[in-house]
Formats: sequence, C-alpha cells, structure tokens
Amino acid sequence: MPTGNPFKHALQQRQAQVGLWLSMAAPYLAEVSATAGFDWLLIDGEHAPNDLRSTLAALQAVAPYRAQPVVRAVQADTARIKQLLDIGVQNLLVPMVDTAEQAAQVVSATRYPPQGIRGVGSAVGRASRWSARGDYLQVADSEICLLVQAESVTALGQLDAICAVDGVDGVFIGPADLAASMGHRGNPGHPEVQAAIEGAMRTIIASGKAAGTLTSDPVLARRYLDLGCTFVATGVDVLLYAQAARKLAASFLASAPAVAAPAPGAAY
Repeated sequence: MPTGNPFKHALQQRQAQVGLWLSMAAPYLAEVSATAGFDWLLIDGEHAPNDLRSTLAALQAVAPYRAQPVVRAVQADTARIKQLLDIGVQNLLVPMVDTAEQAAQVVSATRYPPQGIRGVGSAVGRASRWSARGDYLQVADSEICLLVQAESVTALGQLDAICAVDGVDGVFIGPADLAASMGHRGNPGHPEVQAAIEGAMRTIIASGKAAGTLTSDPVLARRYLDLGCTFVATGVDVLLYAQAARKLAASFLASAPAVAAPAPGAAY
C-alpha cells in the first residue's frame, strides 16, 4: 500500500479519471476488474452487499494494481467512517450529503483531533501498516480524499456552500436519486434532470473542486468528461456481467427472456 494518494493528486491536477463501479461484492471479481486498466474502482458499501470485511478483502485484492480504490460508505456515520479509514481507505465517497453543515461533519469524521473527531487507533490498523508507517498520524489527514454525493434538489440548492467546505475534495452527482428528487424517478435521462446535472457539474468545476458521476451511457460519460468532470464511472460490474450472460444465453436459447438494458445513469 503506497504512501501518499495518487487519486487525490490526479484530481487536484484535474486529470480525468475513468472508473468502474464494483457492486458484485466479490473480491475475486474486484481483482479481475483491476486488471482492466481503469484509473479507479468504486467499492460500494451503500447499495451493494458489502460489509467491513468484504470491503477489506476488495481493498487487498486490488492493492497490487494501478487502479485506485474508492469506497462508498453506507451513510455519513462517524463510527463506520473511522473503521473504513483504519482498514486503509484513503478515498471515501459519502452519499446523501444535502448541506454544507453535513459536509463539514463528514470532514470532521475523517480528521484526527484537534482538526476533527476521528478516533486514534491506527497503531493496530492496516492504514498505518500496523505501525510500520511511523509518520501516519502526521500525514493521514492530508492523504484522505473526501468525495460527497449531492443527489437531491436540496443538495443542488446548497451546492455552492457544499463546495466551499474545506476538506471536501470533490462532489459526486448521483443521477438516480436526483431524478427521483426532481419527480422523474427511474428516468435520470430526462432533459430536466440532465440540465440539472450539467449545471451542477459546472458549479462544482468553477469552485475548483473535482466533479464526478456514474453513467452506463458512453455518450453521456464522454459528455461529462468534456465538461471537465475529473472522476467518472463508466459502468457497473454486476450489470456488465448480467448483460453479457443474457446476451450469450439469448444467442443459444430462443426462449431466453429479453431483459431491457438499464436506463443511462440508472445505477445509483
């Protein structure tokens, strides 16, 4: 596990990072995905059936590869964030952040006192290489890359304030929840939703913070990258497998069920 944080550095330099969402909750497939060449891999703890141990296993599986792991917490919970950081999570994505006050609380959860409230127990944790990194307590705060999800009408109304919170490195637009919040549940491709997403991205980028999102639509993904988004996930492992398996079955079995592909951005 190298020192520093290459993913955070890339975002600070506005180098586009193309990623893949890991929802299968299988370390073996996480390692397979790490060989594909993506810049980052999202280990999902909100909607995928990951717990602390399976998240740790995924981190260990991808550690030898260049793809940088980002872990999404189930929620903005101080105790769970502490556990994630102690097992070596450097890049943390926190869902459902609607206000600057909530964003500031999450920042505090990722920082040691006196700057924050993170409990000091790294000596027995993977994050410090079990105390082999003697400087860990001094550098840990600066190595954390904190990304918060803005995925509601309320969050978009507070976006300038959220972006202004010191310690927030980037803001991720959650298209599915935003669409639902705007009255277009299940239709993140709706023109009103897409206009809101692009407007939010411009606001985030103008603030100097990194903007990101997830879409399974390659046209939309390239559009977001062209707008200046620096971390874009371009697919979901379990959906890639499901679609490939169904296509293979359909090619041999005339009775195989026809299943529609998910709407662009429909995965969380």
